[in-house]
Amino acid sequence: MTTQDNTEPGSMGLIQHIAELRFRLTRAAIFILLGTVICWGFSEYLFNIIRQPIAQYLPNGGLVFTGPIDKFMAHIKLAFIAGMVLSAPLWLYQLWKFISPALYKNEKKYAAGFILFGTFQFILGVLFCYFIVFPMAFKFLMTFGGDIDKPMITIDSYLGFFTQTAVIFGLTFEMPVIITFLGSMGLISQEFLKKNRRYAVVIMAAVSAIAAPPDALSMILLLGPLWVMYELSVVLVGLFGKKSDPVV
Repeated sequence: MTTQDNTEPGSMGLIQHIAELRFRLTRAAIFILLGTVICWGFSEYLFNIIRQPIAQYLPNGGLVFTGPIDKFMAHIKLAFIAGMVLSAPLWLYQLWKFISPALYKNEKKYAAGFILFGTFQFILGVLFCYFIVFPMAFKFLMTFGGDIDKPMITIDSYLGFFTQTAVIFGLTFEMPVIITFLGSMGLISQEFLKKNRRYAVVIMAAVSAIAAPPDALSMILLLGPLWVMYELSVVLVGLFGKKSDPVV
């Protein structure tokens, strides 16, 4: 039994909070470690999956490595990332168990809904990146300038590029979750979003230019979903936003 089992919202002291946080973080770390160990056994299979979008543009369909341990370390990184994803329901549950005692019943209901919606949106963003963005981006990038030059892409650089880009698109799809949450608290309104749409587009274009890989196509492929997510946010705030007078 943990320190929060018999407490009411807001009744735990500082020492209890620290002890509970340590307990939950320890369990979360154990779950991630177990997930990493499991995924290590499938690391070659997982690498074949993430290599697939670029494989047709590589000599012999493979990436290269320049150091004796580069491939080994890349597989460890991939196993860790996949382990975090695999164990996400377990360590997210630990996070929920730490946060939920501070919430009342109605707040827990809304929080659980936002967590599920946010998880769905992140997965949707990663899938969009894998099946739509990567094929189009690699076709443009790897065939640009003719076929005289041949790529020599290292396994480590590709894994970093793949992970960073997938996370960026996953976070992009979180926009409706964040804006809807602000709307439900009355901090933002549908009218405000509509009124400032043009400024939002400029900001989204700037974010796309900074966050996307350094080519125009990737910027457009990121700006498009951002704009769609913004318009979805407008609709969701209208449906679930607080009806009282908002702050903005």
